[in-house]
Amino acid sequence: MDFLLNHIEALIFCATSPLKLQEIQKCLSEMFEADVPKEDIEDALEKILKKYESDEYSFQVEHIGGGYQFMTKPAYQASIGIMLKQQSKKRLSTSALETLSIIAYKQPITKGEMEQIRGVNCDYTVQKLLEKELIEIKGKADAIGRPILYGTSQNFMEYFGINDLKDLPTPKDFSQDENQIGKENED
Repeated sequence: MDFLLNHIEALIFCATSPLKLQEIQKCLSEMFEADVPKEDIEDALEKILKKYESDEYSFQVEHIGGGYQFMTKPAYQASIGIMLKQQSKKRLSTSALETLSIIAYKQPITKGEMEQIRGVNCDYTVQKLLEKELIEIKGKADAIGRPILYGTSQNFMEYFGINDLKDLPTPKDFSQDENQIGKENED
């Protein structure tokens, strides 16, 4: 029975959302190439629930949403909250910020257009921004070669604390005359 218990525990651990009894049964039946009785799974689940009630563990298995999922015990949520806050504040490199700002203001935009604006290759930066899920692929351009179009994601909004792209600061228009040193204003 411990053999079955360990498999069920592993399945619940790997699941990204509450794992239903039927899903567990289907997976185990396929793995063992035999029907696994529902009662045996329920017995194993009861043992798992009881096991993680112990103060020895910082997490427990919860029966929620019609399934089973590992959850952190309330006593540890403050430390996890601090860690998540620190992770979310990880700084972006200058090149990542430059590329991200170009994408935010010019989206949808191709990598070629980004590189033309920045004057350098953007492959690495775009890949890192995709990994951080701050940008996403929005489709393909109608241009020759059908290059990929990039745009900001919902995570971009959360990262910068905005609700809409309209909340971005308005880029100031910089004309050549206004930026010359020593030129007097003609007001």
